[in-house]
Amino acid sequence: MVSVAEKLRGEGRHVKRRLSAIALDLALLAVALLWVGPYLWMVATSFKSLDELVRAPAWPIPSALRWDAYREVFAAIPVWRYTLNTVVMATLIGVVQAALALPAGYALAKLEFSGKRTAFLAVMACLIIPPQVTFVPVFTMLGPLGLVNTMAALVAPFAVSAMGTFLVRQALLAVPNEIIEAARLDGAGELTIVFRILAPLVRPTLAAMFLFSFVYHYSDYFWPLMMTTDDHVRTLPLAVALLREQGTGVRWHIVMAGNVVLSVPVLLVFVLAQRRILRAVTARVLS
Repeated sequence: MVSVAEKLRGEGRHVKRRLSAIALDLALLAVALLWVGPYLWMVATSFKSLDELVRAPAWPIPSALRWDAYREVFAAIPVWRYTLNTVVMATLIGVVQAALALPAGYALAKLEFSGKRTAFLAVMACLIIPPQVTFVPVFTMLGPLGLVNTMAALVAPFAVSAMGTFLVRQALLAVPNEIIEAARLDGAGELTIVFRILAPLVRPTLAAMFLFSFVYHYSDYFWPLMMTTDDHVRTLPLAVALLREQGTGVRWHIVMAGNVVLSVPVLLVFVLAQRRILRAVTARVLS
């Protein structure tokens, strides 16, 4: 028979585990609020009126859901045109980077050639070079070619990604060489091996790479500012920045509404790609 003391000790351990789980949940909730809090404040501010912002700028809850700021955003700037330009630019960069990183990563992971180690070190060296260092030389190259204010000027400088090449190489190192050898015995060429056999095996890595690239270039401000002069290929971050310059002062509710509009496409892409990102992270941890 179980004594009363043993029952009490068992109940005490259960209570301690329960309290530890509650404390962990509260800590995770606090960390989540630190991350999500600024976005919630941005959304709440976008529904406020200017008078409400002046009276209580730090109060997080609007007195009513007002859509006036969003109407002013769509009236002040061609949102749909800028959004289309931005999505097309970021998508093209992500797709081209994945298409070029796949054969480059394959060569560094599975092929043997003279200078392979040097090539890999060069790729790693590119990771530590800030992209801003190359902006002036690239601009002086594209300007005389008449590519200023074109989509090609926004996409071409970022077509090759050192980070993407590194990620694909690391993913392909986990692929058995027997798969490639069997494909060669069946008569498959190198391009067939890369794009039809290996690409599906590293699809989660390619999806994660595309998302990181999409988010980075979708929110890029400096390079589109240098390379665009009118609405033809101007991107949405530039337009949102222009909202601060309209009127006699910064109308933060309108600026926040513009930032909410700016964030929606990125959130949609993340929702569509999050499962593949989790698979990529899990695969790297297990390997």
